[in-house]
Amino acid sequence: MTEKKTSAELDVHKKLAAETFNATWDLIEKKNRSAYDDDTMVNAAHASRYHWGMAGTPLHAARGEWLISRVYSLVGRAEPALVHAEKSLALCVDNQLGSFDTGFAYEALARAYAVYGDAARRDQNIALAEQFSRQLESGSNRTWLLKNVNTVASLTLPEWDGS
Repeated sequence: MTEKKTSAELDVHKKLAAETFNATWDLIEKKNRSAYDDDTMVNAAHASRYHWGMAGTPLHAARGEWLISRVYSLVGRAEPALVHAEKSLALCVDNQLGSFDTGFAYEALARAYAVYGDAARRDQNIALAEQFSRQLESGSNRTWLLKNVNTVASLTLPEWDGS
């Protein structure tokens, strides 16, 4: 059993969670990452998830697991990418987090299977992500999810254009 955190402790965890999430994202977007950058990116993603686990909601946890899966896919490590994508999906389903995050959990699963080289499971999860995208009311959320889904087979990432 964990001890109840003080407001100040929660604030520190939230601050560190956000900072490490942003540091991870900066490395995701970095062109020509070095092996050191890849290691830092993986560690930062885990750190962000840890801090959100101390001070966040199930939504933060699900997005943290998604982020970890994303970075493992980027560095070509299929098994941990799959483990964390499955955790993200379970958090989305168990907490009814909605179509956007559930769609991204399926995108993470598809990406992990793409890294494995399992085209059938990749395509099954792409179809599920696309199905969840059709349930989104926000056009920008749908567009962003589909931009990500459309890069799974090529194992590339879409450029963020703010939409």
